[in-house]
Amino acid sequence: MVLISQRIFLETIKKYCLARAITVEVRSGGWLVIMTKGSQRRLSIGYDIGLNSAVAHQVANDKSACAEVLASAGVSAIPHTLFLGAKLSKHIPGSDSLEVMRLLLDAHPQGLVVKPNEGTSGELVFRVTTRTQLETAVARILAAHPSLAISPYVAIEDEVRVVLLDARALIVYGKTRPMVVADGIHSLRALAQATGNQLKTLTEDFDAAALDAIPPAGERLLLNWRHNLDAGAEPVLLTDAATRNACIALATMAAQAVGIRFASIDVVRADGAWKVLEMNSGVKMEALGRHHPALVEAAYSAALDAVFA
Repeated sequence: MVLISQRIFLETIKKYCLARAITVEVRSGGWLVIMTKGSQRRLSIGYDIGLNSAVAHQVANDKSACAEVLASAGVSAIPHTLFLGAKLSKHIPGSDSLEVMRLLLDAHPQGLVVKPNEGTSGELVFRVTTRTQLETAVARILAAHPSLAISPYVAIEDEVRVVLLDARALIVYGKTRPMVVADGIHSLRALAQATGNQLKTLTEDFDAAALDAIPPAGERLLLNWRHNLDAGAEPVLLTDAATRNACIALATMAAQAVGIRFASIDVVRADGAWKVLEMNSGVKMEALGRHHPALVEAAYSAALDAVFA
């Protein structure tokens, strides 16, 4: 059975292979794909299509390690500090220090973002501004993950994803967060529900009083501080040439610093400057594919060309 979340990725692989007489075996519920053409045997697992080295893959998916590599190469990036859970921290004394986390919070009055050190889709990502919030977030993440990363919260003006293959930009798109315009009659909760946004995400960002308040008519309200597509943001292809070129240039520098061939790289604009936020070795484009299937198919096909080159 094919995993629903991987439908576009898998269907593209199968279509590509069918057109080129490549044998395809789909295993593990769609998580593993075995592609065979003559003496060539290629594997895809998850959303990793097999172009990246093991080291590049691991660095890209380790938020703190990636930030360190980019900083050492002089690439502008959001810093991420690593903290380990109980099973790993015994090997690195102090790597689980709650006091160090508290000092980070004291140093950043706008708050911190706490997230799993590895992982995608914005799950278990918290903005914290108090010690109680910090401790709760840390406990929730470490209950499910062996480590976490903490970065300073920055007010992101724009977030752009660049899909790169061998320093060539295949797709560049922005992420537009869900928003409502107040009518002076309905509460924020009611306005959000009318748009179909899930209250689970809202209640993580707004308390009950804010949700039940009636904003002034005409006020534009963002429903999520995150830009994650899985949290309700919409992908919009980037057309402004200057912005597009700036994002591609920064993403290319980041890819070269890590030594990665095929990746999606998130760059953000904060305080008027572009910085790398994260990098993903497994290139997932399911949400974009619902809007631009031909574009996604072309990008995966270009990567598969490289796989079988």
